[in-house]
Amino acid sequence: MMDKAPTDFVPATVDVPDEDDSVSLLEAAVPLAEHWRLLVIGPLVAGLAAFGFASQIPPTYTATTTLLPPQQQQGSTSSLLSSLGGLAGLAGGAGLRTPADQYISLMQSATVSDRMIDQFNLMDVYGPKYRFQARRVLSSNVRITIGKKDGLISVEVDDTSPQRAAEMANRYVDELRRMTDTIAVSEAQQRRKFFELQLRQTQDKLVQAQQALQASGFTEGALKAEPKSAGDAYARLRAEQTAAEVRLQTLRGSLSDNAPEVQQQQGTVLALRNQVAKLATPAGAASGPDYVGKYREFKYQETLFDLFAKQYELARVDESREGGLIQVVDPAAPPEWKSKPKRLLIVAGTMIATAFVLIAVLVIRRSWRATVADPRNAEQLENLRNALRLRRRRA
Repeated sequence: MMDKAPTDFVPATVDVPDEDDSVSLLEAAVPLAEHWRLLVIGPLVAGLAAFGFASQIPPTYTATTTLLPPQQQQGSTSSLLSSLGGLAGLAGGAGLRTPADQYISLMQSATVSDRMIDQFNLMDVYGPKYRFQARRVLSSNVRITIGKKDGLISVEVDDTSPQRAAEMANRYVDELRRMTDTIAVSEAQQRRKFFELQLRQTQDKLVQAQQALQASGFTEGALKAEPKSAGDAYARLRAEQTAAEVRLQTLRGSLSDNAPEVQQQQGTVLALRNQVAKLATPAGAASGPDYVGKYREFKYQETLFDLFAKQYELARVDESREGGLIQVVDPAAPPEWKSKPKRLLIVAGTMIATAFVLIAVLVIRRSWRATVADPRNAEQLENLRNALRLRRRRA
């Protein structure tokens, strides 16, 4: 008797994903094909509307001027300054490493902005109620940048008038020159401003000393009572004392009184004061004529004036070398073509965005309808409706 062959054969099952769980590309293409006219006409209508809107926007013109910022020179007069002794310390200010940043800050300052507002009547052009609002609008219309490769400063001005845009861009250069004439930005400018002030003050004192000397009845014969060499030595010593005292004040501004440099400078000042005191009261001259003291004061101011004059001229030379003169590479000219609005980009962007929105709406609507028609989702839809009704009642 033969064994009976098994008849119950169960094939292996393969899990097939439920096609209803996701929307296939074919299902998504069906609503797009059904509403192809909407997908064509909709973006075209939106593009025409965007073109009409963009045509109503006033054109904006951009004028650009490019300038070369002054280049700072360092160490060009170090040997000359050292030859003048203690007065060289008066010019030892900290140099600016990036002057271009300071020049941009000057052009963006509130002072320059207010001058621009007044010069071009921007309160009427922009139409704000307050000046700070006009500054904000002006700041949004002006871009001042430094080129990473060439180091040039570019000033770009946007305005509805091409002529006014060019004039404003060039005016920023003039305002920068005006600011640098009154504010010392670079190291050479700081020295020039300092010695200019010292030279002016010393000149006034020199004139006063000369007038006092002439009023005392000073004559060539009276010079024998006080030899000229003694007066010159006294004047030089007084000048060195003044320079040492100013140098001491400069050190105290950055160092403490216990610092070795400060103590050493204090000893130098004290020694110079003692020497000046000895020359001021020589033996047998206590009852001398009054013109002797006036002559000494005159020679002192004259020597100090000469020292400050040399320093002032050196600072002026350095300032001219580092470009206190601001050089314009490309002056701004009235632009021939508007920079914005870019109507083609606005129209193209609007049409593309409209097409994407319509596609999304059609696909989502078909997917929603399929979800609602599926009886397996009836319970979930009913729960959703109840939740929405409850929310409305609470509201």
